Amino acid sequence: MKAEGRARLFLSAFLALVLNVLPLPPWLDVLRPAFLVLTVLYWSVNSPRTGGIALGFFAGLALDVFQGPVLGEHALALSLVTYIAVREHQRIRSKHAIQQALIVLAALIIYEIVLFMIDGWTGHAVTTPLRWVHTLTGALIWPPAAAILGYVAGRRS
Repeated sequence: MKAEGRARLFLSAFLALVLNVLPLPPWLDVLRPAFLVLTVLYWSVNSPRTGGIALGFFAGLALDVFQGPVLGEHALALSLVTYIAVREHQRIRSKHAIQQALIVLAALIIYEIVLFMIDGWTGHAVTTPLRWVHTLTGALIWPPAAAILGYVAGRRS
């Protein structure tokens, strides 16, 4: 990938990180999709060599610095989800937007399960069902988010 493409990748990941940590009212914060996870998934599926596991790890580490009660929990969860996305990128890319959204829903559920397990093991468990709402909003926002990221990446289809 050219330097311009890498700049687009890092800029979109940075903007997604900002959207993730931007303060919102509590009622709206529950609905906020995991923008950084969606962005890393997009780049892992559409540019797996550039947006691979390293991107997932460092993006998760950046998210840990801002949000994580345990340093490395988001890095581990995002690395795992990114690994699955990179491994299955050709299958995911060949699906329609709605099918991709269902795959993203499964990836977000895996991501949240890993976070839930780490939080439980470390004594930071959040057991409210509202914890899972952002997985649904992330899957719902996937088709427009993928279209926007595709435009940013230069894939105007």
